[in-house]
Amino acid sequence: MIKFSLKCERDHQFESWFKSAAAFDALAQAGHLTCAICGSPEVTKGMMAPRVSTGDARTNSPKDDTKPDTAVPVLSKPQSELEKALKALRKKVESSSEYVGNNFVKEARAMHLGDAPDRSIYGEARLDEAVALIEEGIPLTPLPFRAKRSTS
Repeated sequence: MIKFSLKCERDHQFESWFKSAAAFDALAQAGHLTCAICGSPEVTKGMMAPRVSTGDARTNSPKDDTKPDTAVPVLSKPQSELEKALKALRKKVESSSEYVGNNFVKEARAMHLGDAPDRSIYGEARLDEAVALIEEGIPLTPLPFRAKRSTS
């Protein structure tokens, strides 16, 4: 296992473990990596320094699991006001809207034409599909995060 320092196009920095450098490359090339903070699919390796054993007895002693490792950021807890605001926005959208997944374009168009009941929805759309909706006068707002995918 290898731990990489990663960053996204918005300069969010985080860490993740991979089976190998080749595993990271394969996942990145297949588009399976996203920023742990904003969900951006543009993730690259950041600057890293290798960990070198100095032979010091303190650094080679067994780790005391009773003390939290403060050097590693906890990604589930927002670190900045912006990250807190994004987390609150995600919670608001997910609790007050229906996730329609890849049917977003179809549902938005149907609501606009009166073929489906008006409601708050969110989902997935390609850029060209979103542009087409806007050109048709269908209101939409891009979200600053990626929807959590259902595993069921």
